[in-house]
This record gives sequence, C-alpha cells and structure tokens, in this order.
Amino acid sequence: MSETMFQAYASLEPGGRLQHWEYEPAPLGEEEVEIRITHNGLCHTDIHMRDNDWGISTYPLVPGHEVVGVVTQTGKDITSLAVGDRVGFGWIRDACRQCDHCIRGEENICHNGYTGLIVGHHGGFADKLRAPADFAYKIPDRLDSAAAAPLLCAGVAVYTPLRTYVTRPAMKVGVIGIGGLGHMAVKYAKAMGAEVTVFSTSPDKEAETKEFGAHHFQIWENADEMKKAHSSQDLIINTAPAATDFETALNLLGNNGTLCIVGLPTCAIEVPVTSLVFGQKAVVGSIVGGRRFVREMLNFSAVHDITPMVETMPLSQVNEAMDKVAANKVRYRIVLTA
Repeated sequence: MSETMFQAYASLEPGGRLQHWEYEPAPLGEEEVEIRITHNGLCHTDIHMRDNDWGISTYPLVPGHEVVGVVTQTGKDITSLAVGDRVGFGWIRDACRQCDHCIRGEENICHNGYTGLIVGHHGGFADKLRAPADFAYKIPDRLDSAAAAPLLCAGVAVYTPLRTYVTRPAMKVGVIGIGGLGHMAVKYAKAMGAEVTVFSTSPDKEAETKEFGAHHFQIWENADEMKKAHSSQDLIINTAPAATDFETALNLLGNNGTLCIVGLPTCAIEVPVTSLVFGQKAVVGSIVGGRRFVREMLNFSAVHDITPMVETMPLSQVNEAMDKVAANKVRYRIVLTA
C-alpha cells in the first residue's frame, strides 16, 4: 500500500456494504491538520448517509463523523495544535465563520450553510483524516478516546438543547427514547440539576436509566402512567428517530413548557394548536451544536465524569456493526477501533 494513499472503508453506491477503498487526499491546507484515526463512534446518521436517505450523499462515501485521533501533521499557519495532540472531529467540517451565528459559536446554524464532515468529503472510517484545524477539538485528559468519540455527535446533540432550555434548578425534564442520544440526555440533565423522567417503550431499560440518573421511568404505552404524568414536564427532549405521538408529548408539558425534537423521524408532525396556544407551549428543534457548545460539553463531561455506555468493535467489522445498529441491538453506542 502506498504511504501517500489513505486507507478507508467506503460504500460505492447507495445502500452498498462498506468495502476497503483507498484514495489520495488533497494536499494539506495551510489551516488544516492531519490526524491518525484511532476511534470512531458509529451513529445512525452514518447509515442514513450510506443509504442516501436524505439525498445528499456522494460516492464513494466514507462515513464517520465521531472521530478521535492523534495529530500527525499541521498546516503552516496552525499554532493552536501540535503533532501528538489528541483531538476529535464531529459532524461539522467547516462553516463561513462570518455570519452572526458563526460569530456566536453557532456554526450548526450557519446562515450560509456549514459543510458536513461526510457531505461531499471523506469521513472517519479510515486510517487518516485531513480537515480544518479550528473544527478539531482537544480531548480533555480525563476522557478516554472510546468515551470521547460519541460525545462529538450524540453528546453535543442533546447537550445543546439542555444547555439552552434548562434555565433554572430543579426543572422537570422528560426524555423520550433511550438510545445513543437518550441515555446521554439523562446524564446531562441530571448533572444540570434537573428532575429527570424517562418515557420509553422498553420496560427492560428502567434499571439502566435509573443508574444513568433518571428519577422516574414511565412506560409510553401505559395509559394510566401517562395520564398521571399529564402537564408535569417543563422540558421534553425527544430523541426517538421514529414517529412519535406529539399530541401525547405536548400533553406531558406544563404551561410554558417546551418540546424539543432532536431525533429525525421521516414523517411530518401534527401539533394540536389548542394545547399549544392555551398552554403557551413551544415546539422547537435542535441540531448538533456549534464550536462553543462542543468545547463546553467536552469539559463539562470531563468535570462531571459523564461518558456514554459503549461497546467496541474493530473497524474491519464495520458492516456487522452497522447491521447491529440498524437492528436496534446496541446499548448504547458502538465505537470502532483502528
């Protein structure tokens, strides 16, 4: 194998199984870094991109956007990072850096549109990666690499709305869905001082959610339990990727409550306007996070010892790992190791 070629796993067509593929990277830019990749969190978004579910994939596609590795080269203008630093990359590869949102550290809603790490580029399922240095995040020493990788997408995806809408102590926060995102939402909400209730369709997850910090556990299909929870929540984080009964979710909110949609169901939602208006409720969305919250989230996680529950598999078994995620047999995140 040529030392100038990057070794990767790529899908060559929509829905194609990943296979070994090599490519010649673009020359290292003056403001870029190259890293040797050691760990990749496996996100369901990688499967959506493999299958071109959103119509934005280009092939050959190298997935991977929860990437941790070690800096091996720096562009000539880089002073913030050095060879040997341990860093991570998340979903966002680049942004305009000039709009009001970017200036506030909200590159996730860049007015001119951010560039995704694996949208038209090659992501982390490879031995190396080159990308802009100012979207590389130093990993705190207290976080090991396997734990840090999922934080760069799943972690910040729930940290951002919690950090935005948890505005006072002892708020009542509900989490719908306990998976890669949901179990992190429980941990962060508890650390932020909230009273946390989990709403789940899986009774067997109750003990684990209590270990994660949940104070209460409700079965979504149990009408009596759901009726008791009526108007009880100040904030609900919906992490479920499947269709949700949003009328039921809104009924769980108290007046002035907020329902935040983080999961991406492939369907339209119907919102009962009467409940929305007379309860002064809000339905909002949130997408990953900008650099401000990513950096803050990593430090918050290190200080509070918040890490995801992960299982590791070698990158060479990426197809088996993707099958396991698609079958919903993971608790709660797979990390692929080099």
